[in-house]
Amino acid sequence: MAASLKHQPLIVLYRGFPAPNAYIWSPFVTKLETRLRFAGLKYRADQGSFAKAPRGKIPYVEITYEGQPTPVGLGDSTMIARQLVQDGLCEDLNAGLSPAGRAQDACIRALLEDKLYFYQGRERWHDNYDTMVSHVLSPIPWPVRPLIGSLAYRGMMRTLHGQGTGRFSSEEIADFRHDIWADVGALLAEARSKTPPEDGETPFWVLGGIGPSEADATVYGFIASGLLCAAAPDTQKTIRSHPVLVDYARRIHERYFGDYDGWEA
Repeated sequence: MAASLKHQPLIVLYRGFPAPNAYIWSPFVTKLETRLRFAGLKYRADQGSFAKAPRGKIPYVEITYEGQPTPVGLGDSTMIARQLVQDGLCEDLNAGLSPAGRAQDACIRALLEDKLYFYQGRERWHDNYDTMVSHVLSPIPWPVRPLIGSLAYRGMMRTLHGQGTGRFSSEEIADFRHDIWADVGALLAEARSKTPPEDGETPFWVLGGIGPSEADATVYGFIASGLLCAAAPDTQKTIRSHPVLVDYARRIHERYFGDYDGWEA
């Protein structure tokens, strides 16, 4: 697809973990990987670190353009995708949408990235702290890990309190999560009914179009992350209670992520 629009530069995607051929628990990492794979862009996965990240967060990329020996660092999954479009390396997935369609796409992304993300952060870091820390801090030696985990926990709780999520109980937050997944499931059920793939394997898209929009990278990132994160058991249960969510993710996984292990059926 878009990879042929311009010569493919060397892209290194820093995901925060050393595993090169597996999903990461971060929905934003999977979102960006999905966006790159929608465009047919090749990339190399590496670990990286928050300290080296251009915006101080994971994921980020370094791109070495033709004729430029020094790579360009880019942070934030949305800004990275936008820059790749501007550079002619990716097609604008929303170019064919109406103004109302672009607004709907933006609303879907905001619902997950600016609301659900914080609700899931509460579930992972507060409700399932031990499981979360043992995974995300696994590269850190044990004598130091509890200290780093405590600092990370306190930082997350401060963020959630300031943002507002931390002012609700775990039960209330769970209800909010359930409502969002039900809403996303309703969108996908309608989209699937409008574009029924004959073979049952072809991906369908959240806006019901013939191809993905930007929102699909976000939706897939959050579903895949939710299905795989052991520190989010309630999210796993909720997603599986909506078969259309699992069906949507399965089709995209099989089409674009055949080199990765998936989740249990």
